[in-house]
Amino acid sequence: MSELYVEQRGTGPALVLLHGWGLNVRVWDTLGAALEERFRLIAVDLPGHGRSPWDAAYASLHGQTDWIARAIEPLIGPERYDLLGWSLGAELALGWAARPPPGLGPPAHLALIAATPRFTVASDWPYGTPEARLVRLAEGLRVDYRRTVSEFLDLQVRGSAAGQAVLERLRAALFDHGEARPEALAAGLELLRTTDLRGELGAITAPTLAIAGQYDRVLLPAATRALAAALPHARFAEIRRAAHAPFLSHTPEVADLLAEFLTLA
Repeated sequence: MSELYVEQRGTGPALVLLHGWGLNVRVWDTLGAALEERFRLIAVDLPGHGRSPWDAAYASLHGQTDWIARAIEPLIGPERYDLLGWSLGAELALGWAARPPPGLGPPAHLALIAATPRFTVASDWPYGTPEARLVRLAEGLRVDYRRTVSEFLDLQVRGSAAGQAVLERLRAALFDHGEARPEALAAGLELLRTTDLRGELGAITAPTLAIAGQYDRVLLPAATRALAAALPHARFAEIRRAAHAPFLSHTPEVADLLAEFLTLA
């Protein structure tokens, strides 16, 4: 199996960063600049994203987290580490914390941005997105995947106080570093469509910070709030006038929240 692309910067306790669907490690540059003097940041291109290879044999949630863990284990070793995930990366982080990959123990702290244990709506989960939206995205990938990803980036910034600036950063991350492979994008949508981690939340013992943007159009803030309420040791924070990527539109506020939370014993 080929190695995933990993970048490391900063000094201090290890903080692993998992980005969202369609993006890559460059999306963390702005937040990383605000945190690198206090944390050793380990950012990974998810399988099939950016400069990382894709292997359909590892398309499942735990297949991907195991692959990521193998890539970063040499950088962590026996030390404690914290885990931060955004959007699809947050779903991977939840599964990771509930069932840690071989070779690594559970994270000391878990930080989640735009997170949900179940992405699609259900009779007992009113906070999800209609499954038809994911089906349309999957169909769009087959017709014109670059246009579909671009439209999804637009959706991520709607309602944000700094929407245009955030959109430019997302597009720069996508096109400067490397686009995701269509097969990986399709697998990511299928993972979001089918995954339901609500039954595993009780196994997550790490203190957790769940952050949402007030005007997120991709994932209802209520989903992240409900997630925090269901976790054993979690607190919820909502960023006013932010959308799906509050760490880009409100970087100082999010960086301060994370730094305070991650330095707790």
